[in-house]
This record gives sequence, structure tokens and C-alpha cells, in this order.
Amino acid sequence: MLSQFTPEILAYCEAMTTPAEPLLDALERETHLTRLQSNMVSGAYQGVMLSLISAMIRPKAILEIGTFTGYSALCMAKGLSPDGVLHTIEVNEEQAPIIQKYFAQSEYAAQLHLHIGDAKVLISNLTETFDLVFIDADKAEYPIYLELILPKVRSGGVILVDNVLWYGKVAQSKKDKTTAILHEFNTAMAKDERVTATILPIRDGVSLLVKK
Repeated sequence: MLSQFTPEILAYCEAMTTPAEPLLDALERETHLTRLQSNMVSGAYQGVMLSLISAMIRPKAILEIGTFTGYSALCMAKGLSPDGVLHTIEVNEEQAPIIQKYFAQSEYAAQLHLHIGDAKVLISNLTETFDLVFIDADKAEYPIYLELILPKVRSGGVILVDNVLWYGKVAQSKKDKTTAILHEFNTAMAKDERVTATILPIRDGVSLLVKK
């Protein structure tokens, strides 16, 4: 039986996680100081998970939908193969300066490509076959993003989808619109024969999908 995932257990897990490097610490700090909804930043606990998954895959091509200030992109970049690329899409152009500031300081700067605009439009312009995809954007668009990217993911490729537990509300009987969309998405993924699916109860829940 799994232990109850209490705040104390979460704090323990975070304390037992490898600390973030100085560049990521600085980005997280600036995000909290300068951005509304700063809780959207991945942070060290989830960031290490993203780094580890990327390192296990050694992707040649990563796609991220929803950059925010760039923390998760920098984490995933650690696993890139030497000739790999990471494309990240952010709809809010006001985030570009902070993203570019920290990307430029990263040892992976030449491999990071920021796209500003609507992901539904920009995805069609990307020609790579992706080994790893991270979706953390408009929750109502999750089903659309999945259908757009799935043909561009190789067999055996990994798709991570953030916030799929939505503060635990997906398991409640009463659901608001966003919660209902996420519950329907989770249900569809569990039944989708194109992928193998599970949910990792990390922070607000991360769906782990492997394309067959």
C-alpha cells in the first residue's frame, strides 16, 4: 500500500532530491520575484525528474509546449545528445526576455530554440521526429496538442503532460470545466491504444505516455 502523499512527505521528498544548480536557482528566484503565477515554475523537485527522464532517453529532439520562464526546458536540455535540439513554444511574448536571458547563460544555449506564438500553428512547422515531449500549457487544449504532436513522436518516445491531477479535483465527483477536460483527457489516455499511460503523483500530477 502506498503511503499517503501528505505535505510532510512532499517536503521530505524535496529535501532528499539533488539540489538545483545555481543557474536554475537564480531563474526560480527571479521568477518568484517578477512573475504573476510564479508557482507555475517547475522547481527543483519536478525539475530533477525531467532531467532524469531526459538523461535516460538521451533525446536528439525535445519539444516543449508552454515554456513559462524556461526552467523545465533547461532541465530537459541536460539529457540532450551532443547534436540534439530542444524546441520550446511560449504563447506570451512578455516571457521572452527572461527566457532568453537564462538560455543564453546555459551551456546548452546553441541547442535551445524558443518559438513565440500559438502552439497549434507552430507545431506544424517543426520537421523533427521527437524523442521527448513536455506539455504544460492551456489545459483546455491538451487533447488538441496531443493529436498534433503524436504523429511527430517516434515509437518508444515519451510524452509528459503536466497538471493532470489539477489539485486533486479530477478525483472529485463535482468537476468544473477545466477539471472535467483534464479528467476526460486522462480517461482517454488510459484507453488509447497508441500509447501506454500512467500518472506520476509528482506535484500536480504528470501523465507519462510512451508511444507504441
